[in-house]
Amino acid sequence: MGARRVSLGAAMERGTETTGSDASAGELYTAELRKLEAVQARAQRRGRLLGIAKLAVAAGTLLVAALLIHDNLRLAWLVLPCALFLALAVGHEKLLGTIRMRERAVRFYRRGLERLGGRWAGERGERFLDAAHPYARDLDVLGEHSLFEYLNTGRTRAGEKRLAQWLLEAAPVVEVNARQDAVREIAPKLEFREQLASCGEDVRGGVDAEKLAAWGEAAPVFTSTETRVATTGLALLWLASVAAWPVLGTWLPLVLVSLANVAYAHRMYLRLEQAAETIEKAAAELRLLGEVLVLLEREEFASAKLKDLQAKVQGSRVPASRSIRRLAGFAETIAARHNRMVQPFDYVLFWSAQFVFAAERWQRRHGAAIRAWLEAAGELEALASLGAFAFEHPEYAFPEFAEDGPLFAAEGLGHPLLPPGKSVDNDVRLDGARQLMILSGPNMAGKSTFIRSIGVNAVLAQCGAPVRAKRLVMSPLQVAASICILDSLSGGVSRFYAEIQRVKAIVDLAQSGAPVLFLLDELLSGTNSHDRLVGTRFVLETLVKRRGIGVVSTHDLALASIPESMSGHAFNAHFADRVEGDALVFDYTIKPGVVETSNALKLMRAIGIGVSDAQAESDG
Repeated sequence: MGARRVSLGAAMERGTETTGSDASAGELYTAELRKLEAVQARAQRRGRLLGIAKLAVAAGTLLVAALLIHDNLRLAWLVLPCALFLALAVGHEKLLGTIRMRERAVRFYRRGLERLGGRWAGERGERFLDAAHPYARDLDVLGEHSLFEYLNTGRTRAGEKRLAQWLLEAAPVVEVNARQDAVREIAPKLEFREQLASCGEDVRGGVDAEKLAAWGEAAPVFTSTETRVATTGLALLWLASVAAWPVLGTWLPLVLVSLANVAYAHRMYLRLEQAAETIEKAAAELRLLGEVLVLLEREEFASAKLKDLQAKVQGSRVPASRSIRRLAGFAETIAARHNRMVQPFDYVLFWSAQFVFAAERWQRRHGAAIRAWLEAAGELEALASLGAFAFEHPEYAFPEFAEDGPLFAAEGLGHPLLPPGKSVDNDVRLDGARQLMILSGPNMAGKSTFIRSIGVNAVLAQCGAPVRAKRLVMSPLQVAASICILDSLSGGVSRFYAEIQRVKAIVDLAQSGAPVLFLLDELLSGTNSHDRLVGTRFVLETLVKRRGIGVVSTHDLALASIPESMSGHAFNAHFADRVEGDALVFDYTIKPGVVETSNALKLMRAIGIGVSDAQAESDG
């Protein structure tokens, strides 16, 4: 099977419209951004004019009202300017909503240009980080300046969670191939991805998708018909007492009914809070989720993965988007009960309880489907994130998967988070015959970046994304790394002890499942040279015996002797530097064999620590 690639090609999809173009992603983003900014500027001018018109009509109406305050017949004509004000207010609010939506589209294109320029900032996904994960921290998969932050274009918590899961858990090859087909399809759908990034209002904090799904599957709090009948009857009785006040000429019935209603409201308060808590917190994201589902329902797809997602939300008579938007309406009304202007009336009219009852009726009818709808929306957003990555980098290859392993063979491999001008691509091959690379080289020569490049691209490959390589063929692998091990003062754990704990976890991982792709930077550097050599040799021999493949970087050239005792399963490679004038120059190109130079003293002299040649020879 040849390496499959995403290409912008000659046709770029804009919804159902096809635009012939050979433009790059950056050129297309820039063109769309300029169009949006021009339209936005005109809309903002109209918004300012509508705002001024509203003020003018309001001021004029108040002035005329003051002049005609004693002329009841003419005062009735104020209905016309009031109607005009209402029409202006509705039009203004609608225009502001359009401006807010367009601003999100503007941010979509700006973020795309920032990614292409090597600058990005967004949701970091740190809440998904587990310190015990075999590679998440070491390969910068989550956190600041991470792979997740770079890839994520999702706006729902379900979408962010699904993307994080894909980056943290390798998928089976069948699933990876299905995701690849979906990513290829969604990548050129620029207008669709723009709409996906623009729908709904901005959500800060978001709703816990698991809690919302669990709410849908749980039993309703208010199962008693008597409660619904009592609240409805008491509310009607209170309205009747209000109407009776002027007729009877006494407010005593109103007071008595009000006291009874407040007492009943206090009695059911805890159950009402329990029933309302999850749903009212979900109000904003439910509206956003509904709009995401609308896009999923109405778009035409060809890939099996995207069709399956559509089937999850089109399985009932009522579209999932309509059901979710109905629930969002209940949730927004329930959340409004905390407004101090209307809260007192809730104690006597029980209007929020009526909407809770309505939400629970919805729950009984549709609640079991919420989890599937959330998963569908989350997967769509995760695929859109990978689609944006593929669209912006058409030169990146989709990986091929081999049945026999272990294997990781890449041509032109680079780190996907480095700008094109700052990355030097290298070839690498690890397989069942040559399982272990001992990588030596001076400081700053690129060893750590190289082993991270291997790991990050393996992660991308096994989540369904393209990789930064001309070609990558690999077998299913369990990625594990020990690169940025930290000590813990609060836990009383030294760096060395934390490192050997990680190494033990990697060795244990190699005993189960697919072969391990291990990436070890300066292994056991916290001990003396003898123990380091003996310990490193034992660890690597164990991993190789268990069919692992990987790279170990080192400054300690004693470790370069390890391949001699491993029957051809290990080999040496290195990065080098050279001196040009007073400057150190790195080419970041991997070479066979053991490094022959060191630059520690050169770097010390470069920053003003004057170590003489005589001292260096004496210490040596």
